[in-house]
Amino acid sequence: MDAMVRTIILFFFCIAFFSIRGFSQETAPTPVPEAKKANARPTPTPEPPPVEPFDKADVKTMAAQCVELDTEKGLIDIELYPEMAPETVRNFLNLVAIGAYDTTTFSRVVPGFVIQGGSLATRESATAALVKRARRTIPDEPNKVLHERSVVSMARSDEPNSASTHFFILVDAAPLLDGKFAAFGRVTKGMDIVDVINKVPVVDEKPEKPVRLKKASVVACTAF
Repeated sequence: MDAMVRTIILFFFCIAFFSIRGFSQETAPTPVPEAKKANARPTPTPEPPPVEPFDKADVKTMAAQCVELDTEKGLIDIELYPEMAPETVRNFLNLVAIGAYDTTTFSRVVPGFVIQGGSLATRESATAALVKRARRTIPDEPNKVLHERSVVSMARSDEPNSASTHFFILVDAAPLLDGKFAAFGRVTKGMDIVDVINKVPVVDEKPEKPVRLKKASVVACTAF
């Protein structure tokens, strides 16, 4: 009798055990919600570049503007060709208008070839805004203007669309540059000053005493 009772008890115990085990395997655990980070930092929105004087100027408006470079050796007057290189001219006019070129130097001189200026790193003083401005690049705008004596063109590296602030003035023709660099203006007065700058003593295209551009100004072309 006792053996029968034990058998019955064992039978019900096995049923209960396997029922519980099966239930525990079939029931999915309740997911724990992922804790959110306290004080999560929002993704910053990039600040747009500051508005500059010629940002919205049309070709006609820009064509009416000329640039005067007041250098330590004398004045150089430049007319611009926005119909050929609109974004290059816009960039150049903006840099002149905000005073970026003031106190820079002609830091590269190749005798019989070019004088090059526009490096903001050569300014007497710099600001964080100008350092940032110097890194802004513009699209390439090669055009039909030939690289002849007195032509002003935009310097760049071998990388496309890398022109920023550097410009050069030719003292002789350079046909190898035609259709590759953005010629955007011409010296109308002061080529004798350009020639003087081109003849300063240099070492590896670096002037021993760079000629300083005291001030660059945007002026109405009728003023010349």
